[in-house]
Amino acid sequence: MSLSAAEKAKLVSDYGNSSADTGSVDVQIALLTTDINKLTEHFKLHVKDFHSKQGLIRKVNLRRKLLAYLKRSSFDRYTKLITSLKIRG
Repeated sequence: MSLSAAEKAKLVSDYGNSSADTGSVDVQIALLTTDINKLTEHFKLHVKDFHSKQGLIRKVNLRRKLLAYLKRSSFDRYTKLITSLKIRG
């Protein structure tokens, strides 16, 4: 369910400023988005997995807060990120 080290490194290199930049908002949103996508695929097979559903809700809420922060602070980065991750239509 979780990301492998190679997947995480690829996302960090794609969305971060450097290869060690795991704390920027862009990288955190990209990591949460891939986790959310994996969990939604998981729930297609395992409908009654309620414990993981709580984790999904927490991740969605955290991503929503980070997206709101990014929208407030840098609207250009926000629009670029949501189009590259295919979030919100």
